[in-house]
Amino acid sequence: MDRISTLFLAASLIVIMFGMGLSLTSTDFRRVFVQPKAILVGLLNQLILLPIIGFGLIYVFPLQPEIAIGVIILAACPGGPTSNLITHLAKGDTALSVSLTAISSFITLLTIPFVINLGLRQVLGQQTAIQLDTIQTIAQVFVIVIIPVTIGMWIRARNAAFADRMDRPVRMASSFVFVLVLAGVIFKEKANIVNYFEQAGIVMLTLNVLTMLLGLLLTHFFKLSFKQGVSISIESGIQNGTLAITIATVLLANSSYAVAPAIYSLIMFITGGIIIFWSHRKQAITPA
Repeated sequence: MDRISTLFLAASLIVIMFGMGLSLTSTDFRRVFVQPKAILVGLLNQLILLPIIGFGLIYVFPLQPEIAIGVIILAACPGGPTSNLITHLAKGDTALSVSLTAISSFITLLTIPFVINLGLRQVLGQQTAIQLDTIQTIAQVFVIVIIPVTIGMWIRARNAAFADRMDRPVRMASSFVFVLVLAGVIFKEKANIVNYFEQAGIVMLTLNVLTMLLGLLLTHFFKLSFKQGVSISIESGIQNGTLAITIATVLLANSSYAVAPAIYSLIMFITGGIIIFWSHRKQAITPA
């Protein structure tokens, strides 16, 4: 995304996170941390299994080196505010999703340089010093996620009736933003979509589907709730494509590395829409 698109998405996400906060209470977050199994399963998927799958796929698929490195960069960048939006729309466990995004954002300050350098050594036989902007990363999490959610929760604690009235309008606005962003990504990349899919489409779709399915399987294995399963599946499969593209183009100064994250960013919105539809149908038949 260009700077204007990124700022628009960030502003939209701030408003949506505020709306999410209106639907949350401190009890929701206490439950997540008092019973931390879901958090641990989510972090296992995001920080350990996701990079392992990424490395596995670059050996299974015959990829150009630039695409292979793009896969590793993407696999090193789990979560992000977009996963919170999709979880909210899918009626998953929003408190769990927000908690996973916040925790993984801090941990990946250490894991992203390690994973990417390992990928560069494996693919190119070289190592590059990757240094993330710690202050910027922390500020993004606080400004886009933590602060607006906290304000929304504060308002709900003082006027629950208003928060309940806002639930439907906020979900409708969130759905509109989701569709608008997807349409914007497709329009902006329309000249490159066919070429991108030829280079990275199959491997990126495989990564996305495998991580989402793995999230659902592990939550079933560990006997977590359906809503928690939806959240962990989305957190596992919706990666921080914007961060991955930034690392590729700014820190590594190679736009070819951004092809795989770019096509993944398109695919994850489509599969995100599918899981939203599936979750709504599932919960309509069997309320969670």
